[in-house]
Amino acid sequence: MKSSKIVIVPTFNEMENIQDLIVEVMALPEDFDLLVIDDNSPDGTSNLVMQLKETYPERLSLIVRKGKLGLGTAYLEGFAYALQEGYEYIFEMDADFSHNPQDLSVLYTAAVKGNHDLVIGSRYVSGVNVVNWPMGRVLMSFFASKYVQFITGIPIKDTTAGFVCYHRKVLESIQLDKVKFIGYAFQIEMKFTTWKMGFDILEVPIIFTDRTRGTSKMSKHIFREAIMGVIYMKVKSLFTKPKRVNQI
Repeated sequence: MKSSKIVIVPTFNEMENIQDLIVEVMALPEDFDLLVIDDNSPDGTSNLVMQLKETYPERLSLIVRKGKLGLGTAYLEGFAYALQEGYEYIFEMDADFSHNPQDLSVLYTAAVKGNHDLVIGSRYVSGVNVVNWPMGRVLMSFFASKYVQFITGIPIKDTTAGFVCYHRKVLESIQLDKVKFIGYAFQIEMKFTTWKMGFDILEVPIIFTDRTRGTSKMSKHIFREAIMGVIYMKVKSLFTKPKRVNQI
């Protein structure tokens, strides 16, 4: 029987992490399927995933793209795949173990039992739950979310979180081809649009642990996009109210 749940994991040079991540996700009792979207990693990440597909032929999928096209576009491609394949619960997750695979079960249980449309694995809903980050990065991330809250009025404490669970009706309702941002601001835009559409959102506390293997993909350009993107989103929302695609 096909799973109703799929985890989307974008990768670029995650050879050191991807095998262990796949094995842990596949061992969870809820039977999550997993889609890796690799941006043509020169370190051979996609080749390793292809080898693992022999072990998990029905549950592990791979899309290899021509190069680094941005985190947001990777997730949008994953969303399209997940909707086409009929998945009901669609997860975003990093490949570097900053998100604990065990917490997928926490997000899924919250979504199902609470009938929530978007569940966010939040670093800031119960204090600051971040491990091994330099203080400067903790402060930047924390105050980035505060900035988003102040500008937009969104009642979400971790607006930049990349560990989330969407019910398919959210992604079916959003005009995904109109999503503007591809970097750090993508996560903010998706949450902002979901909130403005009136979907039910829940934050659950997680512990975020900085990667111990591989290299971070964060850059100043990505952060700048988020700062300016928030202002763009707020101004746009004053003139246009997002409507659900399937509204009558």
